[in-house]
Amino acid sequence: MTTAVAALLVPLAACSSGGSTGGTGTKVKPKADDRPVTVTVTPAGKRVPAGEPVRVVAAGGRLTSVTVTDAEGHRLAGKAAADGRSWLSARKAVPGAAYEVTAATRSEAGTTRTTRAAFTTAPADKVNKVDWRPGTGTTVGVAQPISLVFDNPVKNKAEVERQLRVTTSNGTEGSWGWIRDWSGRDRVDWRPKAYWKPGTKVTLNAELNGTDSGAGGGWFVRDYTTAFTVGARQIVEVDLDSHHLTLVRDGETVRRIPVSGGTPGGDKRSWRGTAVLMAKEGTINMNSETVGLADAYDKMVDQSMRLTWSGMYAHAAPWNARWFGNANRSSGCIGMSDADAAWFYAQVRPGDPFEITGKDTKGVVAPGNGFGAWNVPWAEWKGLSALR
Repeated sequence: MTTAVAALLVPLAACSSGGSTGGTGTKVKPKADDRPVTVTVTPAGKRVPAGEPVRVVAAGGRLTSVTVTDAEGHRLAGKAAADGRSWLSARKAVPGAAYEVTAATRSEAGTTRTTRAAFTTAPADKVNKVDWRPGTGTTVGVAQPISLVFDNPVKNKAEVERQLRVTTSNGTEGSWGWIRDWSGRDRVDWRPKAYWKPGTKVTLNAELNGTDSGAGGGWFVRDYTTAFTVGARQIVEVDLDSHHLTLVRDGETVRRIPVSGGTPGGDKRSWRGTAVLMAKEGTINMNSETVGLADAYDKMVDQSMRLTWSGMYAHAAPWNARWFGNANRSSGCIGMSDADAAWFYAQVRPGDPFEITGKDTKGVVAPGNGFGAWNVPWAEWKGLSALR
C-alpha cells in the first residue's frame, strides 16, 4: 500500500538579528537560530488508502502535543517518541473517514506554534462482519470458547489475530486457533489450555476497525467486544455403552439419567469426544431431511439442547422410552424421558462440556462442528494460531 506524504511547512516568526556594532565597538551576539519547524503528516490527501497508522514528524524542533480526531470527534490515541521528534497513532486510519491533525511544536529557540492538517480515507469497497460468541453479560460453562465467525474470507489471519485481545481475571492460559466453521466460513476460536476455573471473568476486545481481511474479504469497519463470567464446573459424562449420562458438579455426582443414543451401524450413530452445549433451544421442529437422514422423522421436540451444528442434541424423547438405559436407538441424539429432560434442561448452561464415550460412533466431533476445539490436543491447537 502506497502512503501519500504531505510536508506541512510552518513559517515561524523570525526572531534572529544580524550582528551590529555599538558606539563602543562591541559586537552584539546574535540570538539563537529560530528557523521554522517542519511538520510532516502521513497519510495526507483525499481518499487515501486506509489501514495505516497516522504518523507526525517534526524537523527543526519538537512536538509538544498531537491530536487526531475524526469527523465525529473521536480521538485517535497515540504516543510520541522519547525525543519528541515523532508521534505515531496506536490505531490505524479506518475506511471512509475524515481526520484532522493538530500538532503543537516548539522550535529550537523556544518559539511555539500550531500546525493543522486534514486528510480523508477511501471508503471500503467491501465490508467484513463478525458473528461472535458468547454474548456479553452471560454466565457460561467451563468449556465455552470465544468464537468469531467471519462473513467473508480472512487471508490476513495474522494481522486480524493481532487485533484480538483476551484478558482474564486470573491469567488463564489460552490460544487462538483458526478453523473452518461448519458453514464453510473462516473462524477463529480462543480456548483455555484446560477448562476454565469457575468464577473467571473474561473480556474480548477485538479492535478490528481499519483492518484489511485480505483478497476477497474486505475491510472491518467496527470493533467488537464481549465480556462474560464462567459459572460452576459442570461436566456431563455420557456413556453410550451403558446408556446413561451423569451430571457432575464441582466433582460431585448430581444425578445419573438413563438415555438412548444414536443407533449403531450407520449414519444414525452419535458423535463421541467432547461436545459443548451451544444453546438451549426449548421446543423446536426436528426434520431429518435437514441432517441428511431422508424422511426418518419430522416432529416437535421438547427441552432441546444443541450440541453440534450437524444436528446432535440432548432432548426429551418419550417415543423412545423403552430404550432408555437399555440400547441406543435414536437418530443420533441423546434422548431421555420428559421428566428427566425437564430437570436436566434446568440444570445445564451453554458452555457445559458433554464428554461422550462409546464404542460404536461415527467419529469425534470436529472443531468447527459446534465447539469441538477440546478434541484437538493442546500443542496441536496452539499450532493453529496464525502467530505461532
